[in-house]
Amino acid sequence: MNKTIRRAAVFSLLLVFALLLRATWLQGYEAKALADHEENRRNTIARYARPPGDIVVAGTPVTGSARTGSGDLAYQRTYPDGELYAPVTGFSSQVYGATQLEGVYAEVLDGTDPRLKNPLDALTGERAEPGSVLTTVDPTVQKAGFEALGGKKGAAVALDPATGRILGVVSTPSYDPSVIAGAGSGEAWKKLEADPDKPLVNRAIRQPVAPGSTFKLVVAAAALEDGLYGSVDEATDSPQPYTMPGTTRVLENENPSAPCRNASIRTALRYSCNNVFGKMAVDLGQDRVRAMAERFGFNDEQQDMPVRAYESVYPAGMDEAQTALSGIGQFDVTATPFQMALVSSALAHDGLLASPHLVEKVVDADGDTLESYGDGDTRRIVSASTARQLRSAMVTVVEDGTGSNARIDGAEVGGKTGTAQRGVDNSEKPYAWFTSYAKDDRTGKEVAVAVFVEDSDAARSEVSGNGLAAPVARAMMEAALK
Repeated sequence: MNKTIRRAAVFSLLLVFALLLRATWLQGYEAKALADHEENRRNTIARYARPPGDIVVAGTPVTGSARTGSGDLAYQRTYPDGELYAPVTGFSSQVYGATQLEGVYAEVLDGTDPRLKNPLDALTGERAEPGSVLTTVDPTVQKAGFEALGGKKGAAVALDPATGRILGVVSTPSYDPSVIAGAGSGEAWKKLEADPDKPLVNRAIRQPVAPGSTFKLVVAAAALEDGLYGSVDEATDSPQPYTMPGTTRVLENENPSAPCRNASIRTALRYSCNNVFGKMAVDLGQDRVRAMAERFGFNDEQQDMPVRAYESVYPAGMDEAQTALSGIGQFDVTATPFQMALVSSALAHDGLLASPHLVEKVVDADGDTLESYGDGDTRRIVSASTARQLRSAMVTVVEDGTGSNARIDGAEVGGKTGTAQRGVDNSEKPYAWFTSYAKDDRTGKEVAVAVFVEDSDAARSEVSGNGLAAPVARAMMEAALK
């Protein structure tokens, strides 16, 4: 054998060894990663080879499945009341993935969660029977909010202050997740994405905007907790008109004839006096206001329930004029309805905030619990005295102030309205807000609700928290108390 042939043979042998090593590496070390890779079509086929588990509301599944009738994906997700529960379930699509509860619990619902496997499944590698997700949602509360919002663009959240159980998550306009569940849903997806009303956005938890005067509850809590004022009935140091520090701009009140000069916190909440809370925020200083806001949950990037809510923000680095604006829920302050429901919930529950949760428990195919979320896991936000005083002032707002549309016969109802400026120089129609709580001493039932209306057919001059948002809150509170 000459030298050239010998070299070629050795090189060829080395190539064979390299190929064997690579094959061994792939099959022995990278096999699982490749098998589990999201681009592995076999996983998608297996995922849709049989009906998935369900998301359940009050014992009734609000998800389902149907045979596709074509292709290699045998089943696709269905949603019997898709528009009503889309803000709760999210969607599960063969093309566009999964969101919200469908995404958080995808492995439980498709049977790939290791906790679902019995010893035989582990040995054979068979996919386990899928589990289900049991939510805390009250269908009557959910439906009441959805119907009350109607054709408005907005959102609402209701929860039980004592337990933290989320009773309703509403976002309108909504969408039917069924239309984007299958493989041939491209046109439906494009239509939803192009819709200027953005139905795919969950406004209840993922669209923080200026909360307007509802944020005055946070400022009032800071003033009472820090001793700036001793009670909600003590006169404040609040000139009217109030010129913001370092500017010539006067912080005007919506009602020029309201008795806002040196008004008490009760009166200032009743008439929504901007001069009082702008001055109060400056007197407290932005750091103390921020500290109180953060106690309630602002500036928390990980608000999971278990779906992650977007961060509500109280900004840093403001001058005194900006701090004054922050005191009335403007400048760069933003909040979701979920966040403002937490504020009312803590005040309703004597200053304790129960950990909010949308899921009661996750179960396997036999109904055995895989994980559960306990009710009533609380942390103190403000003192019981501060909470009691602010509840009293919130009742005044509803009984004899700007929140009259939230009254419920036979129940204690407290609330705070908000009308937040929007756009450059307030050029767009303002946001309407209402955050509230209701208690029925006869039954022991209670609920906290926050409502935000982004847009409606109301004229600009008719936009108000009492006119647009309070009736939605009342409908949800009535449903919860029944």
